[in-house]
Parts: sequence; C-alpha cells; structure tokens
Amino acid sequence: MANSARIVFKSVRDFSSLAVAIGLLLSIILSIFVGKTDLNWQVALALIAIAIGIPHGAVDHLIALKSSSKLKMASLISGYVAIAAVAVLAILKWNVLGFQLVLVMSFLHFGFGDMAFISETDRLSSKAQISWPLKFSYALAIGSVPVLIPLTKQSSINALAKVNPHLINWAGSYAHGIYLVTLIWAGLCVILLLKDRRIRELLDLLLLVLLAVITPPLVAFALYFGSWHAMRHTARLTLLLPKSIKAAENGKSVSSFFSAVLPGLPALALTLIVAAVITLAKGGNISANYLWYLLVVVWALTVPHMMVTARIDRKALR
Repeated sequence: MANSARIVFKSVRDFSSLAVAIGLLLSIILSIFVGKTDLNWQVALALIAIAIGIPHGAVDHLIALKSSSKLKMASLISGYVAIAAVAVLAILKWNVLGFQLVLVMSFLHFGFGDMAFISETDRLSSKAQISWPLKFSYALAIGSVPVLIPLTKQSSINALAKVNPHLINWAGSYAHGIYLVTLIWAGLCVILLLKDRRIRELLDLLLLVLLAVITPPLVAFALYFGSWHAMRHTARLTLLLPKSIKAAENGKSVSSFFSAVLPGLPALALTLIVAAVITLAKGGNISANYLWYLLVVVWALTVPHMMVTARIDRKALR
C-alpha cells in the first residue's frame, strides 16, 4: 500500500503544479488576445475550476466517524447541513463581514491543509519532516498567497463588482498593506525554505505567487481551489477511505484516487442546483448572479468542512 499511496501523492502533487502552470499560461494568452477586462472567459474558467473542486469536501461524513452507525451518520450529516445553511444565511445577510471571515478561515484551512499534505508526502517517502517553525510559516504563506493577494490588487475591483459590488471595498484602506505583508511573508518563507533546502516547496510557493500576482482574481482563486487544494485534499482521503485503501493495497493507484472522488460527485450536482435555486429565489439572474450564490454555497460548506478536517490535519502535522 505504501508504494501505491506514494505514487498517488506524487502524481497529484505533480498534476496540481502542472495544472496551475498551464492555467497561468492560458490566462496570460487570453488576457493578451481577448482582454484583461473581459470577464466572460474569467467567469467561465472560474466556474469550471470551482466545479472540479467541490466534490473533495463531500465525503467528510465518511472520514469523521469510525462507526458505521446509521444514527451517528445521520446526526453528522444533519449537523453538517445545518451549519452550512446557517453560514449561507449569515453570508447573505452580512455580505462584507461574512466575506472577511470566510477569507481568514479559507487561507488557514488551505495553508495548514497543504502543509499536512506535504507532511504526509514526506512520511510516505521516509523523508525528514519540516521543522515546526517552518511548518507554521509555510502554512500561513501557502494559504494566504492564493487568497489575499488576488483580492487586494487593483484588478480585483472588476472581479468583485461581477461577483457582488458590496465586496469591492472589503479591506478598506488596508488592502495595499495586506497585499505587501502577504508578499513579504512569502519572501521570508522562501529564504527559510532555501535554508532548509526544501526546493520543491519553494517552487510550489513561487508558482502560487505568480498565479496570484499575474492572473485575474477570479481565475487565480478558482484555479488554486479546483486544481491544487481539492486535488491534494483528495489524495489525503485515499489514506482514510476503505475503498481507496483496498485499491492501494492491490497496487491500483488510479483506482485508489478515483475511489475518493466518485462519492463526492452527487454533492457537486446538489451544490450547483442549490446555488441556482437560491439565485432564482432571491430574484437574481442566472447569468449575472449565479457565480455569487455558488461562491456563497461553497464558502458556507467550507465552515463545517474545515471543522471536520481540522482533526485529520492535526494528526498529519504531528
């Protein structure tokens, strides 16, 4: 199993880096030939990437409970949905405050999740673990770069206007300061990574910095969410889900990975439908308002998802 799991983690890591690099290149090409201010291609790419990322958080009920008790499973799912529903209502009522809290929550979840992925990769490869100070520093950098940089640069105004005009001034006069602090922190982390000779982590961080700085905000966040965070989290699920474990034990790396993907596909369809229902119920237009409500649902689902995965993140980081 160890060898198959190692192959899954390495393949997913290579794929996520390659996908972001291709997305970065495609974004540059479209910006040149279609236009940086054209939001049609940006929204299209964002919707595709977000849709790819949604299933990764839909199997939490399978990893949160060791017992197969139907009552416990039903209780967990009910609580999960209830928390997400409350989060949806809160974000819809307090757009800016809800958005700010989601950003903080997201970059912490993304950062420590990515660091947990690296720790598990090192463990599978019998490689020395990163020191705790660097783990903490890297987690903050790798999580904040794809979240905060795209939303604090000048071009974020058009993107936020498309999503929800109320969010344009979400950071107030602190936007530029947040942008600079995030870049400086990433720079300091690069120095620490060089010192510890963690070249692959350094390249990953630099790639995400380029994605965040160069590509339009919607594209930067969506590409990171769908082709990086979701893929790496799914790889980690292969160590926890029985079908994935069994496939890995039989040397079937590809089957191991997709066994962690397929259970989440119904949630993808449900999320897309719920976002459409909310859009219509709020009197919105699908073409104009759907992205905002889809993001609201995804952000709301992140709340219980982060609560459930925090336990496995802590275990992996130890």
